[in-house]
Amino acid sequence: MSAPAPHASLRGVTRIYPGKSPVHALGPLDLDLQRGEFFSVVGPSGCGKSTLLDVLAGLNPPSAGTVSFEGKPVTSVPDGVGVVFQEDASFPWLTVADNVAFGLRRAGVDAAEIARRVDYAVGFMGLAAFAGAYPAQLSGGMRQRVCIARTLVMQPRLILLDEPFGALDQQTRLLMGDELLRLWRETGATVLLITHALDEAAMLSDRVGVMSARPGCFIDLVDTGWDRDRDSRIVSDPSFGALTGRLWGSLRQESMRAIGRG
Repeated sequence: MSAPAPHASLRGVTRIYPGKSPVHALGPLDLDLQRGEFFSVVGPSGCGKSTLLDVLAGLNPPSAGTVSFEGKPVTSVPDGVGVVFQEDASFPWLTVADNVAFGLRRAGVDAAEIARRVDYAVGFMGLAAFAGAYPAQLSGGMRQRVCIARTLVMQPRLILLDEPFGALDQQTRLLMGDELLRLWRETGATVLLITHALDEAAMLSDRVGVMSARPGCFIDLVDTGWDRDRDSRIVSDPSFGALTGRLWGSLRQESMRAIGRG
C-alpha cells in the first residue's frame, strides 16, 4: 500500500535574497508535511526558519525548487492556508469580534455565516466575555488569541505560526500551547510552528525539524511519540527531558556557528 500524498511539500527549495551581497538564507531542503500532523521547526537565530514559513505560505517565492499544497504548486498564498505571526496584528480601532470578522468581511462572506463563525471562534478561544473589548484592554496572551481566532474563522487546512507566543511569559506560553493543541485537534488542520523554544517544540509536536545555521537545512527530524490528546502536563514526563536534550544536542553546535564560535 502506497504512502499517502503529503499535504504540503518542499523539494530542493532554496531562498537567496538578492543585493550587492546576496544572502543565501535557506536550503536546499526537502520537507513533507502529512495531513493533520503538528510539525515544529527549531534552529539558531538567522537560520531561515521564518523564510521557510514565508516560502511555504506563498509570501516569498523560492529562488530554486518547488513548493506544493494539496498537490498544487504554490505561487501565492493558497486558499486554505492561514498564517499567524509573532507580532500583535490586531487592529486597535476594532473590537475583538470585529477583528475576528475582518477577513470574512473582506472575502464577502454572508453576514449570517460571519456571525456564526465569529461566535464559534471567539467562544472557542475563551474570548466570549471580551467580544466587545478593544485590544488595548486585553493582555498580550489574549491579543494573541484574537489573532489565532481571526485565522481560525477562515477555516484553514494548513496553519502556519511564526513564533506566536514569543513575547509571552513561560506560564502563559504553556497555557497557550494547550489552547493551540486543542485547536489542532478540533480542526484537524495541519500545523507548522516556528519557535526558538525547545520545550515548546517538544510539547506541541508530532515531529520536530532541527535546522542548521544559515543557509538553513534540516539536520535532524525527531519523532516525539506523544499521544494526540497531549497537553502541557507532559513536561513532567521523564521522556520529555530526554527529548529536549536530543533537540539541544542537535542544535548546540549550529547555534555556536551562528554566533561565530563554532
